Amino acid sequence: MTSRERVLAAINHQEPDQVPVDLGSMRSSGISAVAYHNLNKHLGYNNSRTRIFDTVQELALPEQHILDRFGIDSLPLGRAFNMDDDYWYEFDLTPEIKAFYPNYFKPVKKDNNSWEYYLGDLMIARKPFGATFFDGTYFPYVDGYPDNYNKLDDAMKTSLWASMPAAPWNLPDTSEYWKDLRTKALAFRESTDKALMISAGCNLFEWGTFLRRLDNFLMDVYADPYNVEKLVEALMIRHMDKLEKICTAVGDIVDIISFGDDLGMDSGPFMAPEIYRQIFKPSHARLCDYVHKNSSAHTFLHSCGSIYQLMPDLIDAGFEIFNPVQTNAYQMEPERLKKEFGKDITFWGGGIDTRTVLNNGTTQEVKDQVKRRIDVFAPGGGFVFNTVHNILPDVPPENIVAMFEAI
Repeated sequence: MTSRERVLAAINHQEPDQVPVDLGSMRSSGISAVAYHNLNKHLGYNNSRTRIFDTVQELALPEQHILDRFGIDSLPLGRAFNMDDDYWYEFDLTPEIKAFYPNYFKPVKKDNNSWEYYLGDLMIARKPFGATFFDGTYFPYVDGYPDNYNKLDDAMKTSLWASMPAAPWNLPDTSEYWKDLRTKALAFRESTDKALMISAGCNLFEWGTFLRRLDNFLMDVYADPYNVEKLVEALMIRHMDKLEKICTAVGDIVDIISFGDDLGMDSGPFMAPEIYRQIFKPSHARLCDYVHKNSSAHTFLHSCGSIYQLMPDLIDAGFEIFNPVQTNAYQMEPERLKKEFGKDITFWGGGIDTRTVLNNGTTQEVKDQVKRRIDVFAPGGGFVFNTVHNILPDVPPENIVAMFEAI
């Protein structure tokens, strides 16, 4: 099979010729810049360039030699927009590591060696000294909801996720942009046999946390559902407009359209299932329904944490693929997930625990867990190998190699 055929077979619950593998198709399935640099050094790729396509989490854009060496089967569509050298500029990621930022991203280094990122005069993100990602620092609705949402677009721009975008979303939303997106997507698809993914975002719960701050919004879903529902309505106007443009431009080109909404923590979902059904499920169903009716793409949901209790509703809403499959959270054991939902969903992740095993285990422990996870998830299709979220800076390169060897 080609890579695209392999991924599509898995999504259609057919066993492909081998387990399909992802590394970096979206912003939660990749590898940190530090880990990527260390991996290349370990493998002897001395001319490698560590390009950071996700500036929030400092994720590297895997180069062709890495994709080829480890048999990666899926790519982000943004890759068609950020491969030219003039898109990047060099900087010191650490005293030992030189990396490259997109040329539109210009953080400010402070005297204490922390970094800050500004939108005009407004500081919206900070990376403390020694940290490996940026934290959001500004929440426009922290003191309460607005009377109307006429200026919601301006408020959304102050989120670090919106103001520190990954390609192709760093370019202005114009009619020419969507024409260019289609032209480049067609050329990109013709140049590769990999499955292609585009991120639509369209977060609902998470946008509430970006605007109100997490602690406030967690209380709002119980104490102020009226304002939460009004915010979701306003968000959906914007989400449906964006989704319509995506489906029109590339809905017949990409294989997967990904959405994001972290709904879980270690101990369970952020809200009771009945609250999810009341406030968020109808909008998730509307997003999925639009994709299914107006594109040939499959629907992908990134949702961290323990979402076991919400999975029946998420499947009913129309999501076909779950990521990152956080198997170290409550009720998220691989055997339980495969048995109860394996016929209804594709697990894109869960291949190895990045919290304890990939970073702290021996190479043999890494291989053993990878093999056990494949034995659980792969039968009957419905599995694309990926780690439980991104490979972080503390992961030894030997363990990354061991993981791919085991696959």
